[in-house]
Amino acid sequence: MARNPAPFRLERFLAKYEFNAQYLLCSSDCESMTMQELLAMADQGTLERWHNLKLGYTESQGLPALRSAIASLYDKVQPEHVVVCVPEEGVYLTMQVLLQRGDRVVCTYPGYQSLFELADSIGCSTSHWEPQVSPSGRLEFKLQDALSLIQPGTKLVVVNFPHNPTGATLSARDWEALIKRCQEVDAWLFSDEMYKFLELPPGKPLPSAVDCYNKAVSLCGLSKSWGLPGLRVGWVACRDQQLMQQVLMLKDYTTICSSAPSEILALAAVRATKQITQRCRDIISSNLAVANEFFARWSHMFEWHPPQAGPIAFPRLKTGEPIEAWCEQLVQEQGVLLLPASVYDHEASTNQGHFRFALGRKNMPKCLQQLEAWLKKKYPDCH
Repeated sequence: MARNPAPFRLERFLAKYEFNAQYLLCSSDCESMTMQELLAMADQGTLERWHNLKLGYTESQGLPALRSAIASLYDKVQPEHVVVCVPEEGVYLTMQVLLQRGDRVVCTYPGYQSLFELADSIGCSTSHWEPQVSPSGRLEFKLQDALSLIQPGTKLVVVNFPHNPTGATLSARDWEALIKRCQEVDAWLFSDEMYKFLELPPGKPLPSAVDCYNKAVSLCGLSKSWGLPGLRVGWVACRDQQLMQQVLMLKDYTTICSSAPSEILALAAVRATKQITQRCRDIISSNLAVANEFFARWSHMFEWHPPQAGPIAFPRLKTGEPIEAWCEQLVQEQGVLLLPASVYDHEASTNQGHFRFALGRKNMPKCLQQLEAWLKKKYPDCH
């Protein structure tokens, strides 16, 4: 039976602490920039749009120039295949259009709650594709597990690579095999690609799902890889025009259209994608070296595996203490915020003591110093 979505545990946890804690060590986005910094990257045409902007309504599907810039990020996408929206809105609209009660859905898990909760609230039968612990101790999504779950009759497969919160991704070969399986059973594929372009060398971005399969929907946006969550601009891209029209019609009941200033600033950002995403990768790379040293010093307390891609990792506290209580104590006593696995409602990760750890902010080394100071106080005999 259909119901309202359950409370969003991750967002409720962040609402409690994110704007009060002094040291954020769990942020899923990259370092943001000022509006002036962004406009300094804008080309002349975008600057003219900005200076002459009128604060009227905007086109429901999105500013045509912005949709053209977004389409240029893909190989087979045309502007008419893109709907500009808030990223979370893109998840909601697509799920509401595609799914009905009783549909079979397969989703990567743990993950961002709306990716599976919306299907559950509609009354779908949802199967979870969960990561397995590899011989090295790293959490990895095994292709065979997905293939066994994606059976004839599956309506929708929902994936997120690079993955939040584990930092895992797939090989190009496994990605190709996953898409082939969706084609074989005629399942839709919803691909959350919010962390695309944050693969560190020698890694390369996976091909976008929308470029690989005509029944694929790719979600992306400026919050993570561009470090611009305040713009509240993202998009869904799909080459199925009927689906895009249905999404647009449902959008008339949500935001209707985007903010005019945000669209122009988004245009500047998308046109400067190479420069902005390189900036974010440089921050992650620098912070990764600091994190590797920290976790090497505290290897008796934490299990650490650097992310395969993206700005977040999923270390494990090895002391056996309940991870949510441990994170609560840390933020209350030291002002350092980490995200316990319990907010993902994933029992295995919670029991094993996992927490989300961020690499995308410039002040990460300072935050890590505060964490280390607290650890030395809490565990005086362990350093």
